[in-house]
Amino acid sequence: MFALAAAQNPQSSQKAAPKNQKKEESILDNRTARGFRLIRQANLRADLTFLTSDALGGRLSAERGDEAAVEFIAAEFSKAGLKPIVPSFTGPSFLQDVPLIEFTPDARDTQLFLSRGGAQRPFAYSTDFTGAFPRDLTVRGDVVFAGYGITAPEYGYDDYTGLDVRGKIVLILDHEPQEDDAKSVFNGYGNTLHAASRVKTMNAQLHGAVAVLLMNEPNRRHPSNAERSARITVNNPAGRQAIARIPSQVLADNEVRIPLVTVSDRLAAELLATCGKKPAELQSAIDATLKPSGLLLPDTVVELHLVNSMERRTHTTNVIGLVEGLDPRLKAETVIFSAHHDHNGARDGVIFPGADDNGSGTVGVIELARSFGVNGNVAKPKRSLLFIVFGAEERGLLGSYYYVAHPLRPLATTRAVINFDMIGRNEAPSAQTEGLMDIAKDTSNQLNFTGTAYSPEYRAYVERANENVGLELSYKWENDAALNLFARSDQFPFIQKDVPSAWWFTGFHPDYHQPTDTVEKINFDKMEKILKLAYLTAWEIGDADNPPKFKPDPRGQ
Repeated sequence: MFALAAAQNPQSSQKAAPKNQKKEESILDNRTARGFRLIRQANLRADLTFLTSDALGGRLSAERGDEAAVEFIAAEFSKAGLKPIVPSFTGPSFLQDVPLIEFTPDARDTQLFLSRGGAQRPFAYSTDFTGAFPRDLTVRGDVVFAGYGITAPEYGYDDYTGLDVRGKIVLILDHEPQEDDAKSVFNGYGNTLHAASRVKTMNAQLHGAVAVLLMNEPNRRHPSNAERSARITVNNPAGRQAIARIPSQVLADNEVRIPLVTVSDRLAAELLATCGKKPAELQSAIDATLKPSGLLLPDTVVELHLVNSMERRTHTTNVIGLVEGLDPRLKAETVIFSAHHDHNGARDGVIFPGADDNGSGTVGVIELARSFGVNGNVAKPKRSLLFIVFGAEERGLLGSYYYVAHPLRPLATTRAVINFDMIGRNEAPSAQTEGLMDIAKDTSNQLNFTGTAYSPEYRAYVERANENVGLELSYKWENDAALNLFARSDQFPFIQKDVPSAWWFTGFHPDYHQPTDTVEKINFDKMEKILKLAYLTAWEIGDADNPPKFKPDPRGQ
């Protein structure tokens, strides 16, 4: 099975340090103490109880329950004294509208045909391939195998070297080369941003391809995304089918303009049948040499029909408020607190309340807004603090992708993103992680991070602040390739824009994306400590002479 990175990296965590009273007294000075002590479990519990109530119906993006959550967050930002900065016809607002297209693929009419030797063979949607596109579309083209579909000049690696894919359909491997090699330039056992399917699709589009076929790695030592999803069961037998019928969403001004579909192992083998090598041999050759092995597949033409049974315009909302910094010069720079307010809604009478995912992060941002807002114009960091609760994260990080395309503060002077997504539980063994990640027996005081490989200085600021809080900080998820966790929350679009960013995360558990993710199971003691750590970290970075820098190559010096 997949080599467990945590066991192979003895430096993967910072053990909880005992509180140092002198240190705490020094950091909790007249500026910081009031806000620090305002972070209270009673507030977190009350807010989370409301957000997970049946009245909000699981907060599905673009539905009324999630809109109610948006109104609640904006009201709390206003009461906390945050400054609205979103331009609107009626003056500055807390609400950044995010236009969406919502659609449902038609499983019967969505088809893929492989033409070879004068014959055309059909392949079945859901069984042989999956995927969706926001409008009806037919594409036809020769198929080119393009390795992992990665162009990474920082590693001297480019799968498109010598390939002309203009007007063609590219077939690419999921993930990255050498992910089972601790010495790989692609961040050892961890992932880089190049592993994300969206990044690969944008790269194919840049090279002129008309569609992407994504195949699972034939030599993989972990479940594919489809296999992983199949492992996650629900308490209600209808639950998974209910989630499967949630409509797809994309940004109305989506920069991705070509479709991506994931093909089964069987279909991938059929597509590669004329190239003279087995799929496993193609992957092994790339992993061994890091040399491009792309080729036009002989006598291989694919015609893809993507058809929807429903398409409509809709929207979600990012809720945004500002605490302006005190320094006349540094207040132009920004530290961001973020989370997402949406979850998986309700279907067939089954409500998915999403207490941990991500009611916990949402109420965390609200509580920090109060803790900084209470200080008024007296006790604030030199840099400004921006509080954002994104929409439509569960549908593909849509709110955060929209924000980085339409930032309200310059990304070039955004010094750090502290992103909360699932900060309310104790990590526990589950189908999500079985055989893929070591989980400690006691995680009641543990907090995970992913993203700090791109900014070791960010990690150093957190660890310094943690001397006053005493959490056990774990970086085991920095070394995950199997689940590609790095690309699965709202810090990721900022990473793609070279902003030091990290996902603060207490880990998976058996209630992940289940109707049983309820408020009674939240560890409010740990949540309070996490938010106090974030509060102190923001002060540290907000006042720092040398804020964190982004490191384009996580393995480089």
